[in-house]
This record gives sequence, structure tokens and C-alpha cells, in this order.
Amino acid sequence: MSSSTEYGSHTWELLLTVDHQLQDAKKEFLLQVTGDLHIGGLMLKLVEKINIAQDWSDYAFWWEQKKCWLLKTHWTLDKCGVQADAKLLFTPQHKMLRLRLPNMKTVRLKVSFSAMVFRAVSDICKILNIRRSEELSLLKQSGDTLKKKKKKDKNSKEPVTEDILNLCNSPVSSGLPANPGLYSKTMTPIYDPVSGSPASSTITWFSDSPLTEQNCSVLALSYPNCSPEMLAEMYQPRTLADKAKLNAGWLDSSRSLMEQGILEDDQLLLRFKYYTFFDLNPKYDAVRINQIYEQARWAILLEEIDCTEEEMLIFAAIQARYHVSKLSLSSEAQDFTSESEVDEVEAALSNLEVTLEGGNTSNILEDITDIPKLADNLRLVRPRKLSLKAIKAYWFIFRDTSISYFKNKESAQGEPIEKLNLKGCEVVPDVNVAAKKFGIKLLIPVADGMNEVYLRCDNEDQYARWMAACVLASKGRTMADSSYQPEVQKILSFLQMKNWTMSSQATSEPENVDMKPECFVSLRYTKKYKSKQLTARILEAHQNISQMSLVEAKLRFIQAWQSLPEFGLSYYIVRFKGSKKDDVLGVSYNRLIRIDMATGDPITTWRFSNMKQWNVNWEIRQVAIEFDQNVSIAFTCLSADCKIIHEYIGGYIFLSTRSKDHNETLDEELFHKLTGGQE
Repeated sequence: MSSSTEYGSHTWELLLTVDHQLQDAKKEFLLQVTGDLHIGGLMLKLVEKINIAQDWSDYAFWWEQKKCWLLKTHWTLDKCGVQADAKLLFTPQHKMLRLRLPNMKTVRLKVSFSAMVFRAVSDICKILNIRRSEELSLLKQSGDTLKKKKKKDKNSKEPVTEDILNLCNSPVSSGLPANPGLYSKTMTPIYDPVSGSPASSTITWFSDSPLTEQNCSVLALSYPNCSPEMLAEMYQPRTLADKAKLNAGWLDSSRSLMEQGILEDDQLLLRFKYYTFFDLNPKYDAVRINQIYEQARWAILLEEIDCTEEEMLIFAAIQARYHVSKLSLSSEAQDFTSESEVDEVEAALSNLEVTLEGGNTSNILEDITDIPKLADNLRLVRPRKLSLKAIKAYWFIFRDTSISYFKNKESAQGEPIEKLNLKGCEVVPDVNVAAKKFGIKLLIPVADGMNEVYLRCDNEDQYARWMAACVLASKGRTMADSSYQPEVQKILSFLQMKNWTMSSQATSEPENVDMKPECFVSLRYTKKYKSKQLTARILEAHQNISQMSLVEAKLRFIQAWQSLPEFGLSYYIVRFKGSKKDDVLGVSYNRLIRIDMATGDPITTWRFSNMKQWNVNWEIRQVAIEFDQNVSIAFTCLSADCKIIHEYIGGYIFLSTRSKDHNETLDEELFHKLTGGQE
């Protein structure tokens, strides 16, 4: 028999705090525990001590000092390392969170604060009916991007009331997983591929979801809601360093919200983090397409991505097309288009889709014995320091992934003047349709940086063929690749949108059209032109796209966004090993680019397809990467945690493994293996 004193020496007191909403009820409890008591047993003892009848199934222990959840209920207190000085909070795992969507609408819903962010985002996307949740993540705005808005708010005496869409009745509110019915092949809600609104025949399938027909329309349809005053209050990056601030706040996908300091009812941004929009389908992806469109639209309006004045007017015209179509939709919305029009939308989608290296190898049909080639008279432009550019015509031959040029066509049987290998190069369009300028800027990696070469084409057709060949060659593909012709058509389609002509009809329309052009262009152009001038120029560009449907207008906008040289680049300020100055690192879906922070010029490009391995030295926070041909780089990240870049690289490699042939179940374990790191 053991005495009471001997028994007491093995027990100790543990103070537990209960997070509940009952004001009069006790919140702190002191329990006698032993080190071999498991977490589940501690929960049971606490609930018995609380003695309040309610559902405690969503509650778990949060260890405040260690900033971690105690979710393994079979582990003992000793195994967890819990001692008498531990502060444990018994709190719900699902809490309210405000999310700012790409369309600037705010939704409020319950989210798991204990699950890894990757899993939490997946549950959020199921509630919002957004497929391919792996393309999105949560972003916490940095203090720098909020300073400008706070200064404006100080001058305003009246508090700003935000229209919040409350989705708190979602299936995960009680800790249950989101209804998989939205994802089943036979019960996926269908959208009208023309207007983007839910088809009436399937709207009842939303019955188990907080997405009613009205709420779904808010997410799937676009509403121009910006003004010059509103834009002036928002953060607009002016330099590459400013753009780097936009990407500093991505949350760690391998840790929970609570572990990263996110509190109940905080506001985060839900954004497309990875610019690889896979398997878009207007029938199922109305919300997804609209949110991609909105993220692109705001990136252009806030000048987060650079574009020319000509391109800005194209984007404005497509937005105006969407605006005009939406105004006239009332009676025509019920009339479904013919099969051919739907096919055009699907054709636009196939052009939109970005095929990653290794993604669709089954669709790449190359005949090794007969690889196509291009042969044309082009002009070569080589920039020279302290002098004018040297422009000269040569006979060019494009074969495999290389360009060779000769003095003339007759000398093409001999040795070329120079052979340019385009694999791994940067291809940048240099086009002004109005001025009949069709140029291709090539930045070719060499030992000491990048070799800059310009090619000048004579017309749109020649430019499209050569540009498409250069883009494929930069990825290591030839013109025999099945994506060559779609790439040519995509380029021609974009040029066609640029190729507007002034007509008498266009000049007479501004007086009759109810349009606020300031909603469609960035502040730079509202300051440069008067409202009537902008309206006239937008309507000029509008002539070629006036027959587009609502969804097709958004798809064309996304397609044009993807055609911009800076598309898909996320910037970070880094210091390369051995360097004495800071540089900017651009991370894209298939490559890393070292950029001079002062001039913005690319210095070197490294492609993921040539990468052998990468790792992180967590002690000094340094990322090290090895490539083929004994090329290795190492850098520390100055504008964000190095884990963010590590996750970007692993995330893009993970996304390249996706295939339409597989089911929609993601290999979450592989994602964390590629992105998690070993800290």
C-alpha cells in the first residue's frame, strides 16, 4: 500500500485555460496530473471538471509558450514535454477568418487554425467552389503595403464599413470536412459557359454549401468597383524593391495558422500564388476563372506588372467589353449560344493552359527524323555601347532549338556567321502594332551574364511563327512539339486585338456609351489623358472584340496577361554568395532569374529543368541550388524568409507533376516533402 504522501510526489498541478463564450462560467482550472497521462485523458478530465453540457469535439490544446498544437491525443504529457509551467489553452480548432479574395470582396468563414495551411486552403476552396486549390495560398499583407492606406484613413473621420460576405454556416464550422459533393464528377455544379452564372438545373446542388445562387454570383461575376480615388489609396509598387514587398507575406504551407501568429477574425488575402492555371473549364470553373481574371485586372490597374500603353488599352477594352456585355445581359442571358461559340471558348482555354515541363509528355509528339524548320530574311539588331544600334539583314534558319544566320540565302549551305542556342534563354516581345514594329528580344545565357540580341520581323504572320519557335526553344522544345501551332495562334490572336483601326462609328460612340474609363486603366493614364480621350481610345480597341461573350472576354484578358514579359514572376531581394551588392531574384513557374536591382535588366537565368538539387542551410538561412554542367548558386533572402523561396521552387516542381489522366486527389505528402524543408 502506498501512502498519500508517496502518491502525491508523482502528481503535479497543471493550470488549464478554457476558451469558451460563457461569460459567467469559470475559465481557469487547476488539475492534478501525472507525466504518463495522455492528452486524450487530460481532455476528458478537463471536460468533466468544466461540467458544461456542449459539443467539445472541435476543441484541442494549444501550448502558448511553444506555439504548437497538441493534436496527438495518444501521446503522454512526458512525451510532449509538458511540465507544470506549461500554459495550455483548450480552444476550438475552427475559428472565424476574414479572407480578401482576388476580386477585392471579403468573405468571413470558419477555417481550421490547427491544420496545415495547405489543407486549410483546400477546405476554403471547396467552400468557395474553386478547383485546383494547390494553385492558391494565403498572404499576410506587410506593414509597408498598408502604410499608404492607413495615412488615408487618418484623414477620414467616418469609419469605413466593408461589405462582408458571411459564409459562417459552412460545413467546416463544426469541424466537419467540406461537402465533397461539389467535387464529385456527377454532382459538380455547371455554369453557363457564356455568362458564367450557375446553370439553373444545378443550382440546387449548392444546397449543402453556404454558396447560395446570390453568393455564387458575387464570386463568379465581375463588378467594376474602382475609381481613381480608390486606386490612389491602394499600394502601388514603383520599383522592383516595392514589388518584392508584395511577396514577403506568404504563409508557410506546412504550418498551421495559429503557429504563424494568425488570430481569430484576422484578415488575410487569398491569392493565386502559383501561375500555372491547370485544366480550366468554363463549365465548372466560373468562380476560378473570375478570380484569376480579377487578380490579373488588379495587378494591371495597380501596375504590379508592367505593360505598354498599347497593351493597357487592350486590357481596358476587354474590361469594357465585359462591362457592356453585362449591361445588356438581362434578356439575352437565357439564350444559350450555339455549339460553335462554346467551342471557341474551349479553344481559348486550350490556348490559355500553360503546359509545364514534364506535365503532358504523352501529348508531345515529335518526329525525330523530320523536325520542321523556319527560313526567312530577318533583321538582326545588336546593341552597342556609346553608339547607335547596328541593324543588318541576314538569312536566318531556325532548326531544333537553335538559330543560325548567314550573309544571304545562297550562302546557307556553308558555315553560319553565328549559331545561337536558345535553350534556357529569355524571350521578350518587342512589338508596336500601330508602328508596324514586330521585334523579338533574346537574352541568351553566356559565361559572364546574358547576350542581348534583337530580331526584327516584317509582318505579324512572320513574327508569330518565329516568336512561337523561340518560346518553345527556350523550354528545350522544337517546332515538332504539338504546342507549336496553338502558340502561333495565341500570338496572332493577341496581335489581332492590338490591331484596331479608327472608324467613324468609334468616334461617335463616346457620347452615347455609359462608361467610366478611369475604372479600366491605371492612374498613370487617367493623369495623362482626359476622360473623353480615354473613352475614345478604349472604344477604338473595343471594335475587334465587340462580339465576345462574358466568359470569353475574361479568358482573353487572362491570355493577354499571360503574354506580358513579366507574367508569373514573383520578386525577392537577395544577396548572392560572393556578391557585395543586393540583387533581385525573380521566381517563375519554370526558371529563376537574377535581375540587376538598379536597372531591372536580367543578368542570368536558371531553368528548373536543369536543376539537380536544392537545399537550405537553416542556420544561416541560405538557399543553395545545383544545376547541370557544374553550375551552383547560393543566396540569402533579404526581403522575406528563405522558406518562402524554398516553398516556391518545390511548389512549382510539385505542380509540374499534375496530369489530366490522374484523379483530382492531390499527393499532399509529396507537396510537403518538396516544400516543407527540415528546420
